[in-house]
Amino acid sequence: MLRQLFDKLENRSRPLLGPNYKALTFWGLILPQNVFKRIFYISMHLLVTIFTATEYVDIWFVKDDMNLLLNNVKITLLATVSVAKVSTFLAWQKQWKSVIDYVNRSDLAQRGTADSAKNDIIKKYTKYCRKITYLYWSLMYTTVVIVIGQPLVKFISSPTYRDNVRNGTESYIEVVSSWVPFNKNTIYGHIAASFYQSYGAIYGGGWITSFDTNAIVIMVFFKAELEMLRLDCGNIFGKDKKVDVSVARDRLKNCHRRHVDLIANAKLFDSCLSPIMLLYMFVCSVMLCATAYQITAQTNPMQQFLIAEFLIFGIAQLFMYCWHSNDVYYASRDLMLGPYESEWWSQATSEQKDISILIDQMNKTIVFTAGPFNDLTVATFINVNIHL
Repeated sequence: MLRQLFDKLENRSRPLLGPNYKALTFWGLILPQNVFKRIFYISMHLLVTIFTATEYVDIWFVKDDMNLLLNNVKITLLATVSVAKVSTFLAWQKQWKSVIDYVNRSDLAQRGTADSAKNDIIKKYTKYCRKITYLYWSLMYTTVVIVIGQPLVKFISSPTYRDNVRNGTESYIEVVSSWVPFNKNTIYGHIAASFYQSYGAIYGGGWITSFDTNAIVIMVFFKAELEMLRLDCGNIFGKDKKVDVSVARDRLKNCHRRHVDLIANAKLFDSCLSPIMLLYMFVCSVMLCATAYQITAQTNPMQQFLIAEFLIFGIAQLFMYCWHSNDVYYASRDLMLGPYESEWWSQATSEQKDISILIDQMNKTIVFTAGPFNDLTVATFINVNIHL
């Protein structure tokens, strides 16, 4: 059954980004051409944005209860990041589509090659992208199910809580703390609020998974493209047998063109992602602090488990961005070794000068950033968590 589902997510015209592109279209980050469908998705986005605003309003009403306040703050900030992701993706849709088209075009150009080393890289990164996409989706929706199911689980598992709710000494636990224009402490008001809150949680989860996995897969491709470009640079003059000067020059030009395209699209990708990652750094810091405090203050084992799961999800989000960005950084540093791995020393002086120019071109590192303050690397991730 799962295999059939995974097969439906594949797209022959997008062998790398198939599932990710379908997720972007399903959740409305890539708007359809049909006017009615476009209006539908924009309406859905507006509803979740309004819902996020009601979460901020509810902070005022729960400010006297520290546990409720922390729950509200960390979920509200996560929802704020989701709204920011969708808003920027829609505002910069042209730029995002340009990067996605570049990745798809470059990936297709490398597939079907006779080079076994490159084929191994392609198989490896395609398999890895599927794993990271599906695992991330699983982690996200496990979190969503836990958030939605938490009130029901407590109501079933705690007789004291049920008695307190019945006699009015304790309020219903909400799916997500948010303000509604009616009394949500009655049974019907609580059910109505829970449906709206569940909708916000599910749709917000869809936003996060589609945006994050798409960005992470693009990072994985950048690293793989750098590795394949290094192999091609090492083969400019041939290895098993020498090639004609004209063939070598065509290979050199191709390597230079691919690197220029890669650098341009990496910069475009970073310009779209960097503002979100700056907000992410701040939100994850607050989430980690709030969740860590709740774990130490909470005595109920079930509640501690639920809080810990949320903490793991918060750390995993930031870590995956930092880890894959770090991979791209080191792959870009090693790229300049590619031309040196070719048989440049056996060539004429004019060819050696061309190789020198190519090396100078490739002596550029790709560093994704979180705003103007931090590079998106593992070192940054460690520093954030150590200071917390």
